[in-house]
Amino acid sequence: MNYKDTYARSMEDPEGFWAEAAAEIDWYKPWDKVLDDSNKPFYRWFAGAELNTCYNSLDRHVENGRGDQLALIHDSPVTDSQTKLTYTELRDAVAKFAGLLKAQGVEKGDRVIVYMPMIPEAAVAMLACARLGAIHSVVFGGFASKELATRINDAKPKVIVSASCGIEGKRVIEYKPLLDEAIEISEHKPEKTVVFQRPQATASMQEGRDIDWASGAAAADPAECVPVAATDPLYILYTSGTTGVPKGVVRDNGGHAVAMKWSMKNIYNVDPGDVFWAASDVGWVVGHSYIVYAPLLHGCTTIMFEGKPVGTPDPGAFWRVISEHNVRVMFTAPTAFRAIKREDPDADYLKKYDMSKFEALFLAGERCDPDTLEWAQNTLKVPVIDHWWQTETGWGIAANCMGIEELPVKAGSPTCSVPGYDVQILDENGNEEAAGEIGRIMIKLPMPPGCLPTLWQNDERYLDSYLSAQEGYYLTGDAGYKDEDGYLWIMSRIDDIINVAGHRLSTGGMEEVLSSHPDVAECGVIGAADQLKGELPVGLVVLKAGVDRPEDEIIAELVSLVRQKIGPVAAFKKVVIVERLPKTRSGKILRGTMKKIADGQEYKMPATIDDPVILDEITEALLRIGYAQKH
Repeated sequence: MNYKDTYARSMEDPEGFWAEAAAEIDWYKPWDKVLDDSNKPFYRWFAGAELNTCYNSLDRHVENGRGDQLALIHDSPVTDSQTKLTYTELRDAVAKFAGLLKAQGVEKGDRVIVYMPMIPEAAVAMLACARLGAIHSVVFGGFASKELATRINDAKPKVIVSASCGIEGKRVIEYKPLLDEAIEISEHKPEKTVVFQRPQATASMQEGRDIDWASGAAAADPAECVPVAATDPLYILYTSGTTGVPKGVVRDNGGHAVAMKWSMKNIYNVDPGDVFWAASDVGWVVGHSYIVYAPLLHGCTTIMFEGKPVGTPDPGAFWRVISEHNVRVMFTAPTAFRAIKREDPDADYLKKYDMSKFEALFLAGERCDPDTLEWAQNTLKVPVIDHWWQTETGWGIAANCMGIEELPVKAGSPTCSVPGYDVQILDENGNEEAAGEIGRIMIKLPMPPGCLPTLWQNDERYLDSYLSAQEGYYLTGDAGYKDEDGYLWIMSRIDDIINVAGHRLSTGGMEEVLSSHPDVAECGVIGAADQLKGELPVGLVVLKAGVDRPEDEIIAELVSLVRQKIGPVAAFKKVVIVERLPKTRSGKILRGTMKKIADGQEYKMPATIDDPVILDEITEALLRIGYAQKH
């Protein structure tokens, strides 16, 4: 079936479409209703059905003859080690750890916070919670104590699972002091913590509360899978809220399992037995969806990589992993490829590796500028697919669905809506915009299986944050347009549409132009307050390694390039060259924080920033061009 017919069927008969997809999952009890719309706008998928996500991810593959196939490969250049687990070995490790949790009183519906580095035990802890019907909430390892404490207070975990340390490049970051402080300052106190001792650091243990992972799991009786309702939560994942209070995105068991399994073949075009690699972290949604659950639900071999695209040890790190483990499809963020391109613009490191098994690269997590896309295509000589989704949806909203039909690529667009998603571009009054006109990107309800049904214990905030902008629609928070072929173009967050003398312009469009300059590695554009024009665009640009031309010359070229491609209406005159841009740990550029610095406003240090020192560098740079204030 081609894309057009598949998509049309998902719109005309969503219940039939998703019931067919659900046949790929093993259920203890079938559903009473595919889509329960009795309490709009809180739609629920597969109401009345029962399943277990861990059983579907592990046990059934063992029972169906895949027990000796590799389920998980942990590749850690920072510790110079690799661990490989077959489906049988992973199932047994998960059953034992679930037994340890069960012995601490963890049962169906209880919450468990997982505060772990990128080690196999993080996946084991997640799957063990799923096995018991407990709800896991993974918090990025090494997250600040204060941020961890807010999540402890909101989720109220019975147990917290952690490790003695994480490793960032060459630095060993001890987790236990951060965890102890978080528990001390939180109002809710977990009954127990389980700590995995890594050889790089030994955590001090508190008697009566802290349990050693290795000895505890060894002594535990393996736990069986517990049937849960399809509509029961599988996990909570906190996403930063604009108010500074994190939002707990809820993912249910049934819809999630169906969507994850369906996406592996239909979007990524991988088959059971293939090696699939999502180069992300278990602390982010990509790690939940495409390191742990989707590949295992589909019977693939998944890779967990504890390293970076550059510096562990060099810009060939990704190529080594792909070559060594016969990766067929990879998924990462464009920022990783920009880092590789910056360090090794001619891809000399690639020549050392055999990439013959590699078939496709998928990018998501932020807008992919055409320059990075084209560099990756020319370098790897395989399809490079930009796709778009959110923590809230848990899987792709727009993509070139490689397992259905490969559509022509348009650089800068994540192609078309994925079957199940009715994506529309609406103006402020709720009317659909004409092709090519920028508006708010909305998804007509109900959203497909796998998307968030609500926020953790906060239906009100779910309605306010996502469903109140336009009745019957989910607000993505992104702005963009559809072209005459129905391709989506995600231009920026709605907040990043700037108003220059009454003209609504996308900072994303300007970033695209700046990125096309041969000397630019990456860039960010913000709208800085201006008394005369309301806002004026300011470009912050990082140059490629080895560029030694005069900065003034490059800046003049960049200003003229934007003028030429977007027009004088952009009033683009201010560019500053910086060493690096402030980012979250998942690679998103902190444009909102840079705008506050430019406008001289107070700002809250973002919890997910990868290096706070960088904000002082940005302040200095903006002062040089007449923005920001000395603090």
